Formats: sequence, structure tokens, C-alpha cells
Amino acid sequence: MRWRLFATLAEAAGDSEVRVDGDPETVGEALDALLDAHPALEAEVLDEEGDLYDHVRLLHEGVDPFAEGEGFETPVEAGDELALFPPVSGG
Repeated sequence: MRWRLFATLAEAAGDSEVRVDGDPETVGEALDALLDAHPALEAEVLDEEGDLYDHVRLLHEGVDPFAEGEGFETPVEAGDELALFPPVSGG
């Protein structure tokens, strides 16, 4: 399973592509595996209650699992790609 990280999240993890160990079965387990491997990301993506910040976007196979799936319970498979995006601003 591969995570793609962008901007400040890639900087915090030290790479823009990260593979996670184990066999996560859900988006939530995959996120836990990512944060276990790269603890510096936790403060960047989770709020004080342990929920994903509203301004952070998570995609599973290019789709928002919170809008079109089962959120953290969305099933994942070994070859899937997940992505995390921090807030983006510009002008």
C-alpha cells in the first residue's frame, strides 16, 4: 500500500511516497500505519481529539472516502494508493 504525500506533509515524512507495513484492511488502519511509521505527521493531520483536520484531504484511489465511501472504514487492498493533501493557498 502506498501513500502519496504533498507539500508540508511530504516534508514532515521526509518523502512524497511512503509505503506502509502490515496489511491494513481499512483507510483508518492504513492511516494508523502511516502515522506509526512517521509520527511527525500526526500533529499535521490530526486534531486534539484524534480526528482528521477539516482542512486536510485524504483520497483513496483518487476518491474521497468520506464523501463516497465508508470514511475510515472504507476497505483497502494491498496495491491501493492513498493520498494526503494539506491546505493549499495561493493567489
